[in-house]
Amino acid sequence: MTRTYTVETYGCQMNVHDSERISGLLDEAGFIPVIEGEQADIVVFNTCAVRENADNKLYGNLSFLAPIKKLNPKMQIAVGGCLAQKDQATILKKAPYVDVVFGTHNVGSLPVLLERARVEEESQIEILESLEHFPSTLPARRLSAFSSWVSVSVGCNNTCTFCIVPTLRGIEKDRAASDILKEVRALVEQGVIEITLLGQNVNAYGVEFGDRGAFANLVRECGKVDGLERVRFMSPHPRDFTDDVIDAMAQTPNAMPHLHMPLQSGSDRILQTMRRSYRTDRYLGILDRVREAIPHSSITTDIIVGFPGESEEDFQATLDICSQARFAAAYTYQYSKRPGTPAATMPDQVSAEVVGERYTRLHEHQQGISLSVNKEAVGRSMKVLVADYEGRRDSAQSRLTGRSEDFRLVHFGNESDARPGDIVDVTIKEASAHYLIGDAGSVRSTRGGDAHEARNRERTKEALLLGMPTIR
Repeated sequence: MTRTYTVETYGCQMNVHDSERISGLLDEAGFIPVIEGEQADIVVFNTCAVRENADNKLYGNLSFLAPIKKLNPKMQIAVGGCLAQKDQATILKKAPYVDVVFGTHNVGSLPVLLERARVEEESQIEILESLEHFPSTLPARRLSAFSSWVSVSVGCNNTCTFCIVPTLRGIEKDRAASDILKEVRALVEQGVIEITLLGQNVNAYGVEFGDRGAFANLVRECGKVDGLERVRFMSPHPRDFTDDVIDAMAQTPNAMPHLHMPLQSGSDRILQTMRRSYRTDRYLGILDRVREAIPHSSITTDIIVGFPGESEEDFQATLDICSQARFAAAYTYQYSKRPGTPAATMPDQVSAEVVGERYTRLHEHQQGISLSVNKEAVGRSMKVLVADYEGRRDSAQSRLTGRSEDFRLVHFGNESDARPGDIVDVTIKEASAHYLIGDAGSVRSTRGGDAHEARNRERTKEALLLGMPTIR
């Protein structure tokens, strides 16, 4: 009997992409995805180490699985990703029934480790300290038939005092542009019309081979790929964001008018303590130049609340920057002390009560800004790519969902019978802080012929059947 698997992902887009590779490897090894609602024979956790709640979530889920595994000893549990890289021994100490612990640099070893654990009836740990092969050479089961991630680099050379990722992912390793473009073209041949270039610090791409213009050139080259409708990237670092990248975004027709630029704090003093290597005037200057070159572009960001030493004045500076920058959305996080980072031992740690109160204030403040920004879209027509993994039909409302060119979530009536992968002109009628609602107009199919359409129809049907997760 064929064994089933499920992969649970915590953390960033890099982890989501790694989980696609994990699924692809398990497919290739002869396993099949479990149907939603059933218990899988193999459960893989792809973990994050950036915040403490990811640790708690993992160990909570492992505890939940303990009695299930006791009843079914043939069931296997694997833990990979950044937390596994950091806490390899701790995982087995807390959950000795875990079968495999693997790191960020050896995703490709998972099928072998699972088989070895099954045969030897003993837990397997394999944590490599450096990357041997760039992971995009691995097979992948994509969440979407029409949108795909493409890694341009892995690792990070920054030394942010709150972040342990460079320690776990290693120094930056860049792929050759020819390999990246080869993968992009292959994906387009498979029916993909939207790609997102990924890196821990994506616009530092080229640092390994000494070419500061490499990322802008890569965006331009993606613009030449026939059949590629949309190009996105995340997440850039303000330190490395140059005007040639803005020019490439503005001059490349399929480069989307959306920039996700982490701010982290609106206080220059805190940015310095975070070792973020830019200040707010530089950050706001980048936004001004982007908006001048690309009208109607949307800006989103990441912000940490309660970093050690953050005063009320520092926090107010963050609120002020949010008002000035008018972010379409801000992904806000409460500071989480991570052992092994310089910030963990800094004096003046902010109390949990103060952090929570500031987090609530920031969230409410940004909600108002997001609503105001979204209301400006009412009356406009937006081109929306109907998504398969987050665009399920709402049977009660008879609506579909997709992303606009500037990455806003749009719900719309489906009177025109649009399908996943179509690009629909949607006239915006209503706005909330998190999404837009509109009426569908003309529909353009981008599925590229009967063969692509049949394959993508099957992929969409499978995604809905398996209950694949939504990425927000």
